[in-house]
Amino acid sequence: MPGKIEDYAIIGDRGTAALVGRDGSIDWLCLPRFDSQACFAALLGGPENGRWLLGPKAESVKVRRHYREGTLILETEFETPDGTVAVIDCMRRRDGVHDVLRLVEGRKGCVPMRMELCIRFNYGEIIPWVTSLSDGRLHAVAGPNRLTLATPVAHRGEDMKTVAEFQVQEGAQIPFVMTWDESWRPLEPSPDLHSTLDSVERRWKKWSDRCTVSGEYREPVLRSLLTLRALEDGWTGGIAASATTSLPECIGGQRNWDYRYCWLRDSTFTLYALLESGYHDEARAWRDWLMRAIAGSPEKMQILYGMAGERRFPEYEVPHLSGYMGSKPVRIGNAAAGQLQLDVYGEVLDSLYQSRRAGLVSSTDIWDMEVALAKRLETLWREPDEGIWEVRGGRRDFTWSKIMSWVAFDRVVRTIEEFGAQGPLEEFRRVRQEVREEIESRGFDPELNSFVQSFGSKHLDATLLLIPMVGFLKPDDPRVIGTVAQVEKRLLADGFVRRYETDTNVDGMGDKEGVFLACSFWLADAYVLQGRLDEARELFGRLVNLRNDVGLLSEEYDTERKRFAGNFPQAFSHVALVNTALNITRLKKPAKHRGT
Repeated sequence: MPGKIEDYAIIGDRGTAALVGRDGSIDWLCLPRFDSQACFAALLGGPENGRWLLGPKAESVKVRRHYREGTLILETEFETPDGTVAVIDCMRRRDGVHDVLRLVEGRKGCVPMRMELCIRFNYGEIIPWVTSLSDGRLHAVAGPNRLTLATPVAHRGEDMKTVAEFQVQEGAQIPFVMTWDESWRPLEPSPDLHSTLDSVERRWKKWSDRCTVSGEYREPVLRSLLTLRALEDGWTGGIAASATTSLPECIGGQRNWDYRYCWLRDSTFTLYALLESGYHDEARAWRDWLMRAIAGSPEKMQILYGMAGERRFPEYEVPHLSGYMGSKPVRIGNAAAGQLQLDVYGEVLDSLYQSRRAGLVSSTDIWDMEVALAKRLETLWREPDEGIWEVRGGRRDFTWSKIMSWVAFDRVVRTIEEFGAQGPLEEFRRVRQEVREEIESRGFDPELNSFVQSFGSKHLDATLLLIPMVGFLKPDDPRVIGTVAQVEKRLLADGFVRRYETDTNVDGMGDKEGVFLACSFWLADAYVLQGRLDEARELFGRLVNLRNDVGLLSEEYDTERKRFAGNFPQAFSHVALVNTALNITRLKKPAKHRGT
């Protein structure tokens, strides 16, 4: 059985990523990309579905782990009755080849160790043909996939897996290097682990040294930025929403989605976090990915794309996997790609507006695309949609979708006014006002003194906390104050924020979910803008304390079981952490939000 979600750490090479458990088992790894088929899928089934265990044989083990400062190099230290040993894990990508590097280091005494390597391609289904090469390397092939394992430790086949038992003396270092490449390519020698490890560490530290955030929140902010870096494709600039698929939002439920893709809704949040932390090159790469992904007819713009901007990834279920802790179905692909979500127009146009304000290069061709998107939205904004949460309970007139439609027209108006771009200014001003009037008349409930989830409803939605953040209303507007109060009254669970009221079945799923961590950070942002600094800091502190022992956050938190829920690690949660930390730090200055 896999560990708790919070028991995992991530290692990655900016092309894909692996999850390593506290027991030293890599239970999830897709190669060669985040959204490729998994060769280790024990996370969503059992050891027979693929994993790589490297840990002590002793049953009584005390585990401590950490990342080397400023890096994604994981050190897991096992203290046993026989002594102490560490497993140092990282990854490296080179010219389409991916290396998983594991160094076993004896630190005290003599520790008996065990390795179990069970390779299963196609999400735990395909058993490769395994042989030994003349140089001693293990060689596993199935179709286009090839994995080799280089280590001085003797190993043997046992029960359809490769095992090894060995001892580690104090001061000894034993390397394990697993390499993936395409099976048709000439086989290359395995890299030297020690020199590669040193190179990987230098690169991570060089990147971390560019972070401009200082003060009391630097540690959680930098760790979150490193996590975002781990979820980025270094070639395309795309950032995956998560490294995993089908980790449940409720244990035993069916809210199990594939998040190994890039969502447009994340664009402005991500761009803002990168720009404000000193990473302009990365922000530019993300913006460039965005423009390539949406290029073409505005009628064909999607809400999410593949890591290189691919548009087709049909959703299907994998019946041979039992699901995380029995949570089925396991889904591959995401049908939400075909949904209508009006908010993405606002996110895209806001991203490009913020890019201009930050001085990132923006060509005339990009502006022409922005005008085309705004023109398309002119014909759509009155339509009901599936909304930011990608509901499967039918389209509605979601208030947040309309607010982000207002943002879209507001940003093109501002671009014309502030940067001298050429466009139909009066037309966009008129539509912007029409959208505002529609929202204020149909999206606000005077009886509740609050904006509501959809026109005519009495229900709340955490996205409404962002109304002042995007500049639709000022933070001290009575309607904003009333909305925050209603969110506190109706959406708080043990001090954290749920996305919406699931008992309304608005999403068509029926079962429960945990509190949504990004939404909880948004409440802290609302407190900041209203000058409620003590409450903002207190909530932010509790959210930071939810991180696991290596500083990672999932999508949601189960307040009843006191454990993580949803896909992991979750980019949206870490982006929200960075932005809230920056907002709290900036409170000494005039309040700043995306709408100003």
